[in-house]
Amino acid sequence: MPADTSASRIAALYNPEFLREAGRRLGELLAEHFRGVQNRETSVLNWRHPAENVAEAGMFLDMGTVQPALPIPDEVGERFAVLVRKALERGQNLHSPRYVGHQVPPPVPIAGLFDAVSAATNQPMAIYEMGPWATAIETALVERLGAKLGYAKNGFAGFVTHGGSMANLTALLTARNVAIGDAWEAGVPRQGRMPVLVAHGESHYCITRSAGILGLGTRQVVKAAIDDRRRIDPAALDAQLTTLKRENRLPIAVAASSCATLIGAFDPLEAIADVCEKHGVWLHVDAAHGGAVAFSEAHRHLIAGIERADSVVWDAHKMMHVPALCTFVFYKNSAHRFEAFRQDAPYLFDPSDPGLSEYDSGLKTLECTKRGAAFGLWGLWSLFGESIFGDIVDATFQLTRAFYGLLSDAEDFMPLHEPQCNIQVFRHVPEELRAAPADILGRYQLELRKDIVRSGTFYLVPSNKDGTAALRCAIINPLTTPTDLNDLLNELRARGRSVLSRLK
Repeated sequence: MPADTSASRIAALYNPEFLREAGRRLGELLAEHFRGVQNRETSVLNWRHPAENVAEAGMFLDMGTVQPALPIPDEVGERFAVLVRKALERGQNLHSPRYVGHQVPPPVPIAGLFDAVSAATNQPMAIYEMGPWATAIETALVERLGAKLGYAKNGFAGFVTHGGSMANLTALLTARNVAIGDAWEAGVPRQGRMPVLVAHGESHYCITRSAGILGLGTRQVVKAAIDDRRRIDPAALDAQLTTLKRENRLPIAVAASSCATLIGAFDPLEAIADVCEKHGVWLHVDAAHGGAVAFSEAHRHLIAGIERADSVVWDAHKMMHVPALCTFVFYKNSAHRFEAFRQDAPYLFDPSDPGLSEYDSGLKTLECTKRGAAFGLWGLWSLFGESIFGDIVDATFQLTRAFYGLLSDAEDFMPLHEPQCNIQVFRHVPEELRAAPADILGRYQLELRKDIVRSGTFYLVPSNKDGTAALRCAIINPLTTPTDLNDLLNELRARGRSVLSRLK
């Protein structure tokens, strides 16, 4: 290819007029998409077999090699629109009021536009100089969210990382390094006191995954005993920690939940903090989902005592309704902010201006370079104020209570717990299955869920309670209505008849 043609192609990639036209088309396409989705005019999940989607995605890649080398802006805009339409047509529609599935919200769309500013201009973070405004945004949000948790001003520290799994890993790595002073440099000792991690019996699977990565071993995760509401039992925890010490085992941390993944149970943090202080054990709280109750006057009590935790994880991309991934890690004691990663990188960090190291994220996070992940949250908060977060919490929690009432009043549905938040686990038990063995009842729930999800009418997820499969809703879309939930029960009933005929 001639050099002048190559240079022209490269210049075309950065043509502001191409961006202007693509941006105009994108705004129109997204607005129309959200209008249809929110009006329940589309499927919730556009189900296709994975191989079909992969083949179609590859077809578009092949088409890209035969396009004209130097298109005009209108032509680029039209091609761009075709690709965007396809992406919207094939994706999951979280903004449908009939999405009641995973703990992944429909983000406020305008928050995504702020994230687009970060992505289009590329504001990477490792040192302050590379992403000065991204760093400023993150630092300001850390200060305000830490205050919401109740941490003492100027005494705590925090940062943003890519998701709850990485956040929990980082916080527990810090706990390990504090408990075993030279573990970062010398490794985890296998002689003497065996290090263990005590975790809520129904904590997210990333907690056990972290134990494996940290060199503790997944077999060294001790499940904390839970009470009849599936919360950590503080008295039993006290006894467990006493036993572990008697067995010459070293608890590096107690990992509590606000809230636990299965049914959304909030652990009693005040009592757990008392136990951890008594035994001198690090208290970590996974508040990925439930941290946002800090904005709600009605539900703030669910995390009472969280300010006593040595570390806390909080996902903004759950109940604060911004795009994934945007997770905050907090340390009660700011001195712990550099304990996870004890490394020198002289080519990055300028010793002539040591004060700037407080704003360099590369020494605090697993990512050496990370994206500016907090633009969406900053923009949303700055436009609409913090009260919207409490409004969303209150609306979705209240709606889940209403759903619990619907389930309780129905003869053919069985709620499996009373909800503390916006998570509800239940089973559909038609008359024909009331005396059925557990394996048949469980198989029915899974087949029913698969049938309704692939139909596109609703989206909910499978779960397991007491060894038997169940259905689980996270009512995380504030646009969902009681009518939608009543329609869900009727849809389950209607599709259940077909599922029953196949199981016979």
